[in-house]
Amino acid sequence: MANTPHELAEEFPEFVNKLRHMREVDGHFYRISNEYHEINRAIHRAETDIEPADDFHVEDMRKKRMLLKDEIYGMLVNHEMVDPIP
Repeated sequence: MANTPHELAEEFPEFVNKLRHMREVDGHFYRISNEYHEINRAIHRAETDIEPADDFHVEDMRKKRMLLKDEIYGMLVNHEMVDPIP
């Protein structure tokens, strides 16, 4: 599969290290980032007709992705790292 747009590292390049750190130490963050990844891939497959979907379903998936992205961003900017990243 080609490059999938909207990956979290592309969306938040300034938080790449923090993304990795939070996935390791925060179970909720790990779950929602996985959910974001899964829905982002599903949208990509629908948009490229690998797994076609009707427009309403794709729109619902995009809205869900946006909500997850907003929650992820909020956690990234409000999280204070206790242990410095090596």
